Amino acid sequence: MKNTIATAAVLAAAGPACAGDIVLTPLVDARIRHEHVDQDGLADTADALTLRLRGGLQAGSGPWSALVEGQGTLAAVDAYFDGLHGAATRPLVADPQSIGLYRAQLRYKTKALAVTAGRQRIAIDDERFVGAVGFRDNGQTFDALRIEWSARPRLKVDVSYAWSVRSIWGIDGRGAKQQAVSGDNVFASVGYATPVGTLSGFAYLVDQDEAAVQGFALSSQTYGARLAGSRPLGRTVKLTYQLGYARQSDWHRNPNDYRADYYLADATLDIAALKLDLGYEILGASHGAALTSFQTPLATGFKFQGWADKFLTTPPNGVRDLHAGAGYGWKKVAGLDLLSVQAAWHRFDSDRLDIHYGDEFDLMVTAKLGRTTIGARYADYRAKRFAADTDKFWLQADWTF
Repeated sequence: MKNTIATAAVLAAAGPACAGDIVLTPLVDARIRHEHVDQDGLADTADALTLRLRGGLQAGSGPWSALVEGQGTLAAVDAYFDGLHGAATRPLVADPQSIGLYRAQLRYKTKALAVTAGRQRIAIDDERFVGAVGFRDNGQTFDALRIEWSARPRLKVDVSYAWSVRSIWGIDGRGAKQQAVSGDNVFASVGYATPVGTLSGFAYLVDQDEAAVQGFALSSQTYGARLAGSRPLGRTVKLTYQLGYARQSDWHRNPNDYRADYYLADATLDIAALKLDLGYEILGASHGAALTSFQTPLATGFKFQGWADKFLTTPPNGVRDLHAGAGYGWKKVAGLDLLSVQAAWHRFDSDRLDIHYGDEFDLMVTAKLGRTTIGARYADYRAKRFAADTDKFWLQADWTF
């Protein structure tokens, strides 16, 4: 009740809706994907063929809009362990069958202010700390109130209060993989555009207030800063860079007592259609106990530290990721709007005790024509002293109305 009252008060203060016609916008997107996983130490391989459909409607009038969207995931081939169902002798493919409400939100938006209330996607910056987990079929949403303000030149303020995290595990979620995790989560960032890039300060208070979810041990407070910018180096050459630092510690009902640091340095060089990337990311460790290293439970983890997903939970001794990548894209080729290829290499080491965890090679080819995108991915993780050798392959098609 207190959340409903607070939400109504903020939206009322934003002002009345402008008179005018109501614009209705249908929301439809579909995905079909095959995922194959071969992991050492497990008796069987995994094969998943999933179909994901989202459908909804957005109604808008002046600065006001309302949106309702449903989501369903069906496994046409279910020879895999989805974290909740299937044989644990097969590798994990985190796409359980599910059907339910994906988004239901009310939004007020002007040039300087946006207020969004209800079940919504929240993706902050590069989604390293808070994201929508777009790669997985069921996605991640938040029951939240979000306020974005940019009335001053070069300044942007973004504050969210989320009282529930709707996870990727869907309607059958249980145990450590809950359908929804309640808590008093606060995500706040202030960004200022400078001549060298946008400098942001942030605070993420993550409250995983469910005993079944690692005994509250994923609740944390993280404070940090990030610089993201780009500079032209020639007519067809551009340098894009990121620098970041954060300090994380236990928060709320977390039984652990820890402090861990995060560091990021990343640079991308675009030379016409060629892209080269080099980066180093550290998720630090405290004293080597489980869940006392730097954790990011609300991130879009698939985007980081390799597609094999070996480090979604940071190991007790932390993880250092030295990565390099290259990509190339062609426009209007072979009857396609876009054709691109991307490759990446990762070396993973611990933050303490000097352990070489393993290495990973990733490769992706993507083709786009109109509203349809088709992609093939491959991930090859070679273990040294962490996890197991794993090969993953995906073939996927997405269509958006």
